[in-house]
Amino acid sequence: MERPLGVVTRGTTNPNRLRRVDNWIVGACGDALRAAADPLVVDLGYGATPVTPWELRARLAARVRADVRVVGLEIDPVRVAAAEPTADPPGLTFARGGFELAGLRPALVRAFNVLRQYDEGEVADAWRTVTDRLAPGGLLVEGTCDELGRLGAWVLLDGAGPRTLTLAAKLTTLESPASFAERLPKALIHRNVPGERVHDLLDALEHAWRSAAGYAPFGPRQRWLRTVATVKESGWPVQDGPSAWRHGYVTLPWPATAPT
Repeated sequence: MERPLGVVTRGTTNPNRLRRVDNWIVGACGDALRAAADPLVVDLGYGATPVTPWELRARLAARVRADVRVVGLEIDPVRVAAAEPTADPPGLTFARGGFELAGLRPALVRAFNVLRQYDEGEVADAWRTVTDRLAPGGLLVEGTCDELGRLGAWVLLDGAGPRTLTLAAKLTTLESPASFAERLPKALIHRNVPGERVHDLLDALEHAWRSAAGYAPFGPRQRWLRTVATVKESGWPVQDGPSAWRHGYVTLPWPATAPT
């Protein structure tokens, strides 16, 4: 097995912190996982407790395919040892590993709140290290969320590189789209400045949100629906539709938001 690549994260985690991205994975990546010859999923850098691998396994098994196998990978051997008594093989196991994926060839990798402590210049290499080790047709979901999982953003990648950016929020607690700025993935968090595409996107969402203030009495969901529809109507290549927006998601192709 290759030497684990990466550094130990802070390990902060909470139950249901990744529910929002997990639900999105079910919808956006479910078909790829159903078609995989081996339904192996890696939860990379799961943190100080094994709660998020457990939740991911339960959600995928119930809604995508029952034979899915989730492996929680951590660089810190103490965390691996602490998690092992909670394993439920073959559906859920734990191992020591980093970006090299411990020699595994998964169909899907979820890496959340892992790259936040890295330098922006290290992101592309980390992405490439993971995607080079995916099974054919495999996917990587890499991103960031707040401590309670109410606000997040992530990038979907395959072997060719990044494909989409998704912003997600619990609409009942969303103050404004400007809140996404502090939870952008590492590749974009320092790019929220004039002249950058992601800055233009957040600015467009914020302007549309203010313009949709008249929808506020009908609830935050209606205001968000009007906000995203306005942004799409203005020319932004929003990929999903109202069924996703209703749950607080909006997805765009990566080139529309990539660093300039």
